Amino acid sequence: REASEGCVLAGISADSKKAVIVSLNCETDFVAKNQDFINFTQSILDAALAGFPADVDALKALQVKNLSIADGIIEKIGTIGEKIEISCYEKIEAEQVFAYIHPGNKLATIVGFNQKLTDAQIGKDVAMQIAAMSPISIDKDDCPTDVIEKEIEIGKEQARQEGKPEAMLEKIAMGKLQKFYNESTLLNQEFVKDNTMTIRQYLQKSNKDLTVTAFRRYTLNA
Repeated sequence: REASEGCVLAGISADSKKAVIVSLNCETDFVAKNQDFINFTQSILDAALAGFPADVDALKALQVKNLSIADGIIEKIGTIGEKIEISCYEKIEAEQVFAYIHPGNKLATIVGFNQKLTDAQIGKDVAMQIAAMSPISIDKDDCPTDVIEKEIEIGKEQARQEGKPEAMLEKIAMGKLQKFYNESTLLNQEFVKDNTMTIRQYLQKSNKDLTVTAFRRYTLNA
């Protein structure tokens, strides 16, 4: 029995310095869209924001309405008759955080900035950018090494298939890697609302020192 449906919610603390994503999974879309199920997911999210636990096990130990979340889930399983589990708990801290929940509660993002924003729309825009474009890292520097190595190998193999000389493969692969960075790292991506600038340029337009310090993205349909 696969709990592949569910409700994904994100939220921020009252001081806008902490953000959390929680996904509560179930078996059917019918249950996922039920208001009681959404409310229960929201109560878990609220508890996560209040307690900011270290991991899922610590989250399950928190109390909601005089019951631990773990016991609350067991109770819900008894009532609904479906497998129910927390499939995602992500958290970040920053000078200012934003959250975005895509309509339908299947996808959510959280993002943190190195300083307070003068315009909240910027935070919302970047959170939506992350939802739309699914970056793998903030910038080139924090892109996972194994991902970079794999992209270089793919680039070399493509060039080889095109009949390019062996001596040129490394250079061609590095060119393709730059394109990968532009498409897959947040600050180098084109801004979806205005493709004449990157996210880095969009942030610097507001403040030259403004940047993203952390983000998380979770979708049920990955």
